[in-house]
Amino acid sequence: MSSLKDKTVTMAHGAGGRQTSELIDKIFAAHFANPDLTADDAAVLIPPAGKMAVSTDGFIVSPAFFPGGNIGKLSVCGTVNDLACMGAKPLYLTCAFVIEEGFSMEKLEEIGVSMVDFHRLSIEESAYLEVFFDSEILPLLSPTIVGKRQPFPFLKNREIYAVCVLQTKSGKEKLGIVPCSKEVFPELVELPTKNRFMLSEELILHFLSKVFSGYKILSKSLMRVTRNADIDADALYDEDLDYREFMVELIKKRKKLAPLRLELSRDMDDTIVKTLCNYLDLDTRQVFRSFAPLDLSFVFQLQDRLCTRPELFFEKRIPQPSPEFDLEKPILPQIKEKDKLLSYPFESMKPFLRMLHEAANDKSVIAIKMTLYRLARQSKVVEALIEAAENGKEVFVMIELKARFDEENNIEWSRRLEEAGCRVVYGLDGYKVHSKLCLITRKTDAGVEYYTQIGTGNYNEKTSRLYTDLSYMTSRVEIGLEAADVFQALDKEETVKETSHLLVAPNCLQNKVLTMIEEEIYRAKAGEEAYIGIKMNSLTDKKIIDKLINASEAGVKIDMVIRGINCLIPQVPGKTDNIRVVSIVGRFLEHSRIYIFGCGERKKIYIASADFMTRNTVRRVEVAAPVYDQDIAQRLEEMFITMLSDNQKAREEDGEGNYHLVYRQEDTPLNSQEFFYEAAYSRCE
Repeated sequence: MSSLKDKTVTMAHGAGGRQTSELIDKIFAAHFANPDLTADDAAVLIPPAGKMAVSTDGFIVSPAFFPGGNIGKLSVCGTVNDLACMGAKPLYLTCAFVIEEGFSMEKLEEIGVSMVDFHRLSIEESAYLEVFFDSEILPLLSPTIVGKRQPFPFLKNREIYAVCVLQTKSGKEKLGIVPCSKEVFPELVELPTKNRFMLSEELILHFLSKVFSGYKILSKSLMRVTRNADIDADALYDEDLDYREFMVELIKKRKKLAPLRLELSRDMDDTIVKTLCNYLDLDTRQVFRSFAPLDLSFVFQLQDRLCTRPELFFEKRIPQPSPEFDLEKPILPQIKEKDKLLSYPFESMKPFLRMLHEAANDKSVIAIKMTLYRLARQSKVVEALIEAAENGKEVFVMIELKARFDEENNIEWSRRLEEAGCRVVYGLDGYKVHSKLCLITRKTDAGVEYYTQIGTGNYNEKTSRLYTDLSYMTSRVEIGLEAADVFQALDKEETVKETSHLLVAPNCLQNKVLTMIEEEIYRAKAGEEAYIGIKMNSLTDKKIIDKLINASEAGVKIDMVIRGINCLIPQVPGKTDNIRVVSIVGRFLEHSRIYIFGCGERKKIYIASADFMTRNTVRRVEVAAPVYDQDIAQRLEEMFITMLSDNQKAREEDGEGNYHLVYRQEDTPLNSQEFFYEAAYSRCE
């Protein structure tokens, strides 16, 4: 309520006068008033037949607000639990408030709201929901009562089910299960009043007594199972089979893999939880209880309705044109003139897409080769490749069918590419192809030209607006020739064994990284300045971790920006005290990879598709490219320094493995992602 803004509870609110009346009217009566239950200073109730249990607990916890709820929700759950333990069915709610002087009125009202959240429906709304349930939901439900003739049903991966304990008239207990499929029911049921909704699964749970009308419901909850998604295609593949069709069948099998986790929305008796675990072959440690809705995807349906609440949205940001390119002129000659770098999502992907379409229609272009890992649902990249094939170009595509959760999308794109005349291969035995590599070969009177693009992220127009990634484009012959070697090896179902410029996993990335770390160790021991800078998603490779520890012990200064998993603890005295680790989790997913080795003139800077994880360094085909253009190298270094200086979205890891906010009161606020966007906007002014 606006009238409560900036007001606090005072001693006068407990004196029984005007302010007490105000407190009751504006907080308690507003949310708890019910003519059937309250009358002046007392509640007038009609007791049920038999015994009545009454319980009111006063909860004092700090803080009053915590993840998953607040003291109001806790008090309701605690009181109801006490009644249930006595074998009672809750009919009325009594509550006690212990309010300290100075407590915010707004916060107090929020606690009151949380206490009656589900039952705040008006008589009209309740009637509407019951009619809706009876007409639109109940006829479509497919309930199961688990028994000898009804085995425990198969629970689909990440689908929501209502589960309840049923008691027969003879006192026997059975298990009832009802699917709440989003494919059958709307996620949100809209109430007649403006901007009020109820989740369909909560509505089903509420009216389970109608579904199982011949039974007494003892307890109930929503539940969701998460199944294993890890399919080992290489271990199962028969060489006599078509690989793409084999993957189609394997994806079908994934949906039936073993459960890994059970989520419940309500507390249920331990015996029932164990029963569910037995059916699902789970340990009770794999059961999680959630105070939040089990599936939050419904939030996206509310976006348009919330547009009048600008405080709920980030400031609108649009990828800006890169000053590196003039889109009024052909792209390839601009790359030939000078190396180019795009930084997503701050800069638009358009120059790269323009380059592909230009190559598709350039009579001098003889071949386009690409590795594809994750593609957009509506892919302009694939459109350009199809266009090139239809124009008679040689189009070679290595499309990874084992890209987890994108397998079906990639299978469909592979069919379309083949139908257009592209030559498509599907990966290597024992390795995923995770590299982001594109090679355009052009033959002119002056000779053969190579235009190579190396990226840190996928060729995906959607994620280019959501992930921070880098796209490096060059016409350097030495880079183009080694990129050609990569594609030739893939075509022969082999991996590159040696390179001079590119770092290519699985054979010549990890070992070259170790060599460059060893070089910094040598420099530090010789009394020279030595430095390593790493920006990536995860660090788990033990060989690299051990070598970084050796480097720290030798006096090498090491800065790392690692968003996710990091198996190296920094700031351990005598071991890793020269290593600083920062994690940035902001509006956009940090996804770019940058490697920096050395200082001054001997400095080497790479961009890469690979994290320093064993799966990347020895089990995947990955490509890292050296940045020889000094302007771009300087730009990458400045970006890295900016990320290290972030004090808004950055957290620094200490010697115990804990992360702490970097910001200090005296610091000038710096959000690196917003800084990069502001810079992109200012360059276009």
